[in-house]
Amino acid sequence: MEALLDVRDLSVVFEQEDGGAQTGLAVDGVSFSLERSKTLCLVGESGCGKTVTALALLRLLPSPPARISSGQVLFDGQDLTAMSEQQLRHIRGNRAGMVFQDPMTSLNPVMRVGDQIGESLRLHRGLTAAQAQEAATAMLERVNIPDPALRVRDFPHQMSGGMRQRVMIAMALACAPDLIIADEPTTALDVTVQKQILDLMRDLIEGSGSSLLLITHDLGVVARAADDVAVMYAGRIVEQGPVRNVLESPAHPYTIGLLRSRPGAGPPKARLNAIPGTVPGLWARPSGCTFHPRCPHTFDRCRHEAPPLFDLEAGKKNRCWLGA
Repeated sequence: MEALLDVRDLSVVFEQEDGGAQTGLAVDGVSFSLERSKTLCLVGESGCGKTVTALALLRLLPSPPARISSGQVLFDGQDLTAMSEQQLRHIRGNRAGMVFQDPMTSLNPVMRVGDQIGESLRLHRGLTAAQAQEAATAMLERVNIPDPALRVRDFPHQMSGGMRQRVMIAMALACAPDLIIADEPTTALDVTVQKQILDLMRDLIEGSGSSLLLITHDLGVVARAADDVAVMYAGRIVEQGPVRNVLESPAHPYTIGLLRSRPGAGPPKARLNAIPGTVPGLWARPSGCTFHPRCPHTFDRCRHEAPPLFDLEAGKKNRCWLGA
């Protein structure tokens, strides 16, 4: 099946604020594809480059300091990295919607939620103010906000965190986009609301036929929501493939560590397993395999030579010398 989104060797660098010549490689040669009506989860620890990747796809990173240094982002056959800003405006919010991590900082605090949902409808669909308000009310009803005709006139601060996230989903889906990018949409919510939001997104996307790129660090979310998964570490994809194959038989030591560190993965009352150390910063990427300082299986080649992404059986890929 032809991919709706095809990311090829994408790299993003950050320049030093003091004007120094050194650059930090935040995203390093990332490649993946997302088929129509499918869900791909991009998973990894905080600081591994997931959000930078998501923002780079729609060219939403501030430049400077960020810059796409190489690669292509093919959306329905068109390279978004080669488009002008004016061309991108016809894509963002229209054919590609985004659900941000924190709705309180993403929503305009002095603008009613109905006007914020209706804004893209007026811009991309040519609706009048009255038509946009009616459509915004219908969208609030679709995302299960009670009394939508009243809440459409609320400001963001008058809503709970879960309701604000539902407004963000309504905004992203308002123009029936082909692609939804959701950047950790449940991070700031309690467990009960998290499940409601994930179930809502799944139902809405299945009903619309849109494709979903879901950014998360929660492997439980991956298991429930994804068709395919790409595991990211220090700006590189280290393992990817069909979600069941990756989660049931992980090949990369980092993926294995993530799965073992989940609550309930060990014996009852046992301490949580943890991956020692932290994700390296932009300016301190280790040589060779970037995971080698934290890996329990490191040998000399890992320290000096970066492994490629090897093709494995069952559609999986793995960036590790152990599988070479």
